Formats: sequence, C-alpha cells, structure tokens
Amino acid sequence: MEVEIKVEPGRLEPKMVILAGEDSEELRRLAEQLSRLPLGPIPVSRGEEKRLLPQREFLRFYTDGKGVSAQTAEETFAVRLRLYELEERLDATRFVRISNGEIINLDRVTAVDLSLSGTICMTLDGAVHAYVSRRYVKKIKETLNLGRRRRHEESE
Repeated sequence: MEVEIKVEPGRLEPKMVILAGEDSEELRRLAEQLSRLPLGPIPVSRGEEKRLLPQREFLRFYTDGKGVSAQTAEETFAVRLRLYELEERLDATRFVRISNGEIINLDRVTAVDLSLSGTICMTLDGAVHAYVSRRYVKKIKETLNLGRRRRHEESE
C-alpha cells in the first residue's frame, strides 16, 4: 500500500482520501476507523474569542450548570459540544469519563487518592482535584490497573 502526506497550511483538521481500483468491505471498514481517529483540535470560546486547542492542552471537561467547560493549566473555556460528543471526539487512550459530568485527561493525572470510602480523588497537574463517581470507580480502577495485585494474589 502506498501512503502519501500533503501539508496544507491553514487546514484545521486532517482530510484523508482513499484511492482504490475497486470498492471493498475492508476499505469501508478502514474509512470508518480513520474517520473516528481523534486527531482534531477542540473548538473552545471565552467571550467573543474563539480558539482551536490541541487535545493535549486540556486537563478536563466538565458540566457547570451553564453548559460544558474545558479547563487547561492556565484557563477555562466554554465548549459548545456536549460531554457525550466530546467523548466520541477525544482520544480514548488519553481521556476517560469519571462521572456523568466530567471527562479527564489521564496524561495530566499527578496523583490518585483511594483513601476516601468508595471514591477516588484524582489530582491533575498537581492542583486540580476531580472525583470519580461511584458508578465509574470500577472502570477507572481497570483503566489505571488498580487492584490488579489483589487478583494476582488470589490466584496463587
């Protein structure tokens, strides 16, 4: 297979074109997988200012009563997308939902506190605290490979 990359200055999101001699189920699956890749930046705004920020910049996305907010290390922005839309767009290896109202960037987690009864407190970039709801505790423990030791010890 031949692969070619062309850079277009000013383009906001990548565009992929598949050229083939004939249509096939494999090509359709490949196109579907490529269309779901979370490569694009996230559109945010603050007042009249509108920006596109790379996903790696975000600490978390959360609902705040007025809509969805996006927090970086320095600033907080409004996001027009809903959390479920963000979940579809964000890199699933980097971002994880920790409650009905919050998605965090796992790359920015600096501490995990399991001492609270039944909940998990995650610290992002050393200052921002996010709490995993009871409903998501099992998912987060699996994502972070917590509790693995116990299963291993039980099998011995």
